[in-house]
Amino acid sequence: MTAGFVPEGHEARTAEYRRRGWWRDETFLDDLRRQARERPHKLAIAGRRVTQGRTDTLDYTELFQMTERFAGALVELGVQPGDFVAVQLPNRWEMAPLLFACIRVGAVICPISPICNEEELRHRLELTEARVCITVPEWDGTPLAEIVTGLREELATLEHVLVVGGHAPDGARDFHDHFVGTVWEEEHTADLDGRELKPDDPFVVLFTSGTTGESKGVLHSQNTIHSAVRGYVDAFLLDDDLVAAVTTPLVHYSGFGQGILAGVMLGGTIAFQDVRKNAALLDLVERYGATLLYGPPPTLHEISQSQRTDPRDVSTIRHVVTGSAPVLQPLVDELRETLGARTYSLWGMSENGPVTITKLDYNQDWAAHSNGRPIDAMEIRIDNCKNPDERAPVGRLRVRGASQALSYYKRDDVFAAELTADGWFDTGDVARDDGRGGIRILGRAKDAIMRDGIVVPMTELEAIIARHPKVHEAALVGPTGQVSDAIFAVVVASDGEGPTLEEIRRHLKEADQSERFWPDRLLVVEALPKTLTGKVRKAALRELYPEA
Repeated sequence: MTAGFVPEGHEARTAEYRRRGWWRDETFLDDLRRQARERPHKLAIAGRRVTQGRTDTLDYTELFQMTERFAGALVELGVQPGDFVAVQLPNRWEMAPLLFACIRVGAVICPISPICNEEELRHRLELTEARVCITVPEWDGTPLAEIVTGLREELATLEHVLVVGGHAPDGARDFHDHFVGTVWEEEHTADLDGRELKPDDPFVVLFTSGTTGESKGVLHSQNTIHSAVRGYVDAFLLDDDLVAAVTTPLVHYSGFGQGILAGVMLGGTIAFQDVRKNAALLDLVERYGATLLYGPPPTLHEISQSQRTDPRDVSTIRHVVTGSAPVLQPLVDELRETLGARTYSLWGMSENGPVTITKLDYNQDWAAHSNGRPIDAMEIRIDNCKNPDERAPVGRLRVRGASQALSYYKRDDVFAAELTADGWFDTGDVARDDGRGGIRILGRAKDAIMRDGIVVPMTELEAIIARHPKVHEAALVGPTGQVSDAIFAVVVASDGEGPTLEEIRRHLKEADQSERFWPDRLLVVEALPKTLTGKVRKAALRELYPEA
C-alpha cells in the first residue's frame, strides 16, 4: 500500500487476505526449495533458442542450484538488500534463476523489455538507481549492450553491466563468466544468511506502457503477486501436472507470474521460446505435452494457422488462455477446431495481475462475450463515469483486493490519486456488466466515444476490423478525445492499398455490429504508433491526424 495513504478498512481486509491464504508467510523461493526436495529431477524450465536450434532445460535441482549460484554472484557484485537489479532479457532460461536469486539476496528485480528505447531505459535505471543491469549484445538490430554500457557513464548508481550470450563491450562483463563459471554458492553461503526478501517486502517493479508520459514503476510484494497467481491457477484447477507453453515475455507480469512463478509454485513445467516464431511454438507443445497454452489473440491465431498447415500432436492441451485484446467468436471456433481445446478470456493489468477470468463453469463460447468474473482475491465494480459513488451497468471499472500493487515506486501520490477513500483502484477502463457477475472491457475511458447514449465498444470493433482480409492492424480514435467525436478508423493494410471505408462498414455489418458504431472516416497508414508493450498510442494518433 502507499506510504502516505491507507484506505478505510485496509487492516481488516489484509487480515482477511491472510486468513483466506491469499497472502502467506512463505515465499516463492520456499516454493522452489520444496520442489527441489520433492521432485528434484522433474523438468522445471524448457527455453528454446530458436536461431541456435537448441533447447536449454533445467530440472528443479538445477534451477535451485543456479539460483544459489546467481545469488552468490550478485553478492560478489556488491548487491545489498533493497538494491534494484535490472534484467533486460528475451525469453531465456537465465531469467528464472535470476528471479529467485534476487529474492535470495534481498534485491528488487526490475524486468525490462529488450525493445525498450534508450530514453525510457535511462528513466527506468535512473528511477530505480539499479546497481546492476543484465542485458544481451543486441536485439532486433539494436546494440543493447553498448547502449547500457554508455548509460553507465552518466548514471552514477549503475556499477555493473553484464552481457548474456555474446560479446561484452568495454565497460561490461560476460554474464556467464561471472554468474555461471564460478561456484559462488560455496564462497558466499554465510554472506546470504538473513538477506532473503520477506513475503510483504518490495519484490518486483514493473513499468507501465507510458501512453501519457513517463512510465510508472508498479511495485509489488511476493504476496500481492501470490494472490493473483493463486487465483489464476485455482480458476483452472491447475496442479503439478501443469505443462504451460508461454508466448508472452518473461519480463512481463504474465510471463514471469502466470509462467515461471505459477509453474514453480505447483511443481509444473514452463516452456517458452526466445524469439517470436509462433508457427513453431506447437513443436514445444508436442515435445513436452503442454496442457496449457497462453498468449494474446493474434499469437493464438497464428499458432492455429500453423496447426492447419503443419499438424502436430496437441491432444494434451486442456486450456487455451488469452488476454490483452478482445476475444472474438471466430477465434474461439478456430482454436476448438484446430487444437481441440477450449478458450478462456482473461483481463488484468500490471497493477493487479490477472483480475477476471471466464471460469470453468461458463459455456465454451463465453470467452467471446466476456472477460470473466473476478478471481477470489479480487473485487470489481462498475461506476457511473461522472459519479464514482453510483454503480452502473456500463461505466468506469474499479478493482480492489489482495493482488493490488503496493504503489508506484517513488510516486505514491500518483498511485493514491487512483484510489477511492476505501481502496478501489481506477483501472482507466470502461466496461459493461456481462450479466453473470463479470465484465466485458469496452476500451480506455480517456478514448471513449458515445453514440445515442451508448459507449462505443472500441476494443471489440478494432479486433473485428483487424480480421478483415485487407487489414493487418486497426485502431479507432476520436479526433479531439471527446465523447461526442466522430469515429475515425486508422488501419495498417495487410497487402496493397488496404480496404475502403465501405468495405470496413460491410465487414462490421456481417459481424452483426450496430450501424451506429460504424466508423465515419478511414485512413490507411504504414504503422500505428505504439508503446513498448505494444499498445496503440491514441493520443499520438490524434496528434498525427488532427484533420480527422
